[in-house]
Amino acid sequence: MDKIINLCRKAGFERITLRGDTDFSQTKHLDRWDQAGDVRFIFGIAAMPNLKALAEDLPAEAYSFLERPPRYVIKTAPRQAPERVKPELVRDHGFETIHLLEEMVAEFDYSPVACKKNYRVVVLRKRLGIDKGQLRLFEEYRYFFYITNDRDKTAEEIVFSANDRCDQENLIAQLKGGVHALKTPVDNLVSNWAYMVMASLAWSLKAWSALMLPVSPRHAAKHAAEKRTLLRMEFATFCAAVIQMPCQILRSGGRLIYRLLSWNPWQGMFLRLVERLQGCWLF
Repeated sequence: MDKIINLCRKAGFERITLRGDTDFSQTKHLDRWDQAGDVRFIFGIAAMPNLKALAEDLPAEAYSFLERPPRYVIKTAPRQAPERVKPELVRDHGFETIHLLEEMVAEFDYSPVACKKNYRVVVLRKRLGIDKGQLRLFEEYRYFFYITNDRDKTAEEIVFSANDRCDQENLIAQLKGGVHALKTPVDNLVSNWAYMVMASLAWSLKAWSALMLPVSPRHAAKHAAEKRTLLRMEFATFCAAVIQMPCQILRSGGRLIYRLLSWNPWQGMFLRLVERLQGCWLF
């Protein structure tokens, strides 16, 4: 983390925010990072018994409901959602399921053992219902804690900011299991480095495709949602939707004709991307 901070400072950044899950909450360094003045941190912290006791002792009025914003705003007429078949099958087979009933946030000051200062701890309390078949077995609370030196953002903003780090975690997971860039199949460092670069380029192809995808003003909301979905798409899904597209190639009248032999929901996005790339090649 210190190497990351120094690199950002050399690059000219005046404010640095460190985010991570419970594995990164290195409490022995928090005082030093806070004293630096230009470093803010938001780390998940394990739900230890003493933290759970502090959260349970908070008065009821200390908690407020957490309202998560919608993923996107529908600017046209909303479409009818398809029928959800999976929940009915789960109930019919009597499987145990967990349902989120409500989320509430609160905060308190806390000083970890390795720290000399108090820091802000935001607690996210989730009320869950555990069902089996059509029977509600019981309800329970689960607590999630975030420690931060940010005193300006609201508790809700701290939770949303901490949740945003999952984008990078998903990226690392995809590099490990999607394109296998972080696996080393050969026997020396140079070959492993070359393998990692080649596999990362395959992953970068997906990111470049998403970033170059045009967004027309007429369908801005729809195209922006497709752009974000493509950027976050798993690599296996990207291969099936865009790369492994069955196509017949014909030569007629001195032209090459690409005839798509099947349809998938991503073909409109794919054709817009092709049109954008042709425009780039012309220049």
